[in-house]
Amino acid sequence: MRRKDREVTDPVRIADIISRCTCLRIGFQDDGEIYIVPLSFGYVVRDDAYVFYFHGAKEGRKMDLIRKSPKIGFEMDTDFAVYAMNGADVACGHTARFQSIVGNGSMSIVSEIEEKKQGLLLIMEHNTGKQEWNFDEKMVNAVEVFKLEVENMSCKEHP
Repeated sequence: MRRKDREVTDPVRIADIISRCTCLRIGFQDDGEIYIVPLSFGYVVRDDAYVFYFHGAKEGRKMDLIRKSPKIGFEMDTDFAVYAMNGADVACGHTARFQSIVGNGSMSIVSEIEEKKQGLLLIMEHNTGKQEWNFDEKMVNAVEVFKLEVENMSCKEHP
């Protein structure tokens, strides 16, 4: 990271930033093209590593790419705002406030039903704040749940 003064390394602070993000963007390599997909997510920390869960249709480009090339890059951000520095009234006198996380890892499809339900619970909890949900078995079987196991990530903020 070029701007070490903006790097966030405190795990509690990183967890707070992730908790306020509403979208995680996955970047796939697809035969010389980059394919980026914005997704809602839920997450858990296991053995000091983040695991992000997502859900979607069982077919399509995203699912084809997970099967073909599970190594991905990702990005999420929150609290973006542009403001004037010292009351400046010129374009170059402005800067942006933000918090962002970038990283990479491996995607996989969740096949075990209990982990699939857990992933769906985490997605619902992150997006609604509610922890208790019941899932109709037919609906659970109708969607694909997939997960990102983070291999490395960095966090940055400009307050």
